[in-house]
Amino acid sequence: MQPSSHQLFDAYFTGAAMREVFSDHARLQGMLDFEAALARAEARVGVIPRKAVQPIEAACQAELYDLDALQQAILMSGNSAIPLVKALGRRVAQGDPEAERSVHLGATSQDVMDTGLVLQLRRAVDLLERDLAQLGDALANQAQRHADTPMTGRTWLQHATPVTLGMKLAGWLGALTRHRQRLAELKPRLLVLQFGGASGTLAALGEQAWPVSQALAEELELALPDQPWHTQRDRLAEFATLLGLMAGSLGKIGRDLSLLMQTEAGEVFEPAGQGRGGSSTMPHKRNPVSAAVLIAAATRAPGLVATLLSAMPQEHERSLGLWHAEWDTLPDLCCLVGGALQQALHIVPALEIDAARMRRNLELTRGLVLAEAVSIVLAQRIGRDAAHHRVEQCCTRAVAEGRHLREVLGDDPHVSAELSPEALDQLLDPANYLGQARRWVERALADHHALSH
Repeated sequence: MQPSSHQLFDAYFTGAAMREVFSDHARLQGMLDFEAALARAEARVGVIPRKAVQPIEAACQAELYDLDALQQAILMSGNSAIPLVKALGRRVAQGDPEAERSVHLGATSQDVMDTGLVLQLRRAVDLLERDLAQLGDALANQAQRHADTPMTGRTWLQHATPVTLGMKLAGWLGALTRHRQRLAELKPRLLVLQFGGASGTLAALGEQAWPVSQALAEELELALPDQPWHTQRDRLAEFATLLGLMAGSLGKIGRDLSLLMQTEAGEVFEPAGQGRGGSSTMPHKRNPVSAAVLIAAATRAPGLVATLLSAMPQEHERSLGLWHAEWDTLPDLCCLVGGALQQALHIVPALEIDAARMRRNLELTRGLVLAEAVSIVLAQRIGRDAAHHRVEQCCTRAVAEGRHLREVLGDDPHVSAELSPEALDQLLDPANYLGQARRWVERALADHHALSH
């Protein structure tokens, strides 16, 4: 069999562990885990004979089923559960015809597929939590290490007042910490059983419906929701939205890093490696290949999130088409974000920092990035408007004459009358105009460590 078209880029855009969670094998196993748990739950309550459980459980192994045959059957049935349940029944009947009568009793195909999906999502959430925590640790270490490393702040892609690398990294960290908090808050709403039968009433199980529901939730270690959610898809849409937020924050990291790697900046780099980031024609190139994945994920995720949101107004008790639109969309979104996290985990712990280049870049404007510092102090002496006007004139003259702002300010009699040479030297030192940058780092670290411990 020829490999599917998406596999060529899997290693680049998707982590292997997350792809396995949403593989065809795992999708089948999730549905079969539901069927096995349903048999155990119904036997506990007395709905089916206990002796039927073992034959059903033995048949609930994904490797026993022909994926190609199921794929063809889906073309006629319209979902994956219908042909799978039929195949399960046939396999159980081969060993125990009596047990076959107890297969899938009282459930509907969407119960099987939705609960199977939730079981997959539980594994996906575990991977996301692990990777977010590890990435948070890596960012925390880097932010602490570079809490006092000054660099140019950039607004509208232009040099602004100085910041620190630690402050920038702390900003990335803070977003991840909030996503970890959101994910923890979301889990109780997301990881719930789907069990409603044909129209959501579980009428087929009569008075045993509620005890079976409770036992089934216990067997699968899922929460029991207030009612079936066949056409109430807010849980999945909320998770998709959170994945979109994660992708956006990772994209922010990728965007910042790629800009810092530009030749004109050259301040922070992805780790180097043999063959990494090279060009097919230019031997000197060092492309931000991991940042590209983060940016690509942030670009693709909103469309996938929009599909989940668009699929929410599902009609009546069971949906036509809107439910179907979710099937590949949410797994793709999980794989996309999981892959971006893997790439971020590769680069953040081993970022290459050129602090000397940062310092040189701070001087590219010959002191102009510290004009605000001078204006603020001078305003206390001669008034805000007058100070702003005077410093602005000095900046214009410095640019026109190709001189350092410190020199021009020192030559200006209105400025030198108020500020001594020593005061000007201090004001034009970037290290003295970092404001609360260290505090922001400390606060981000505190929030991260509080969540991690």
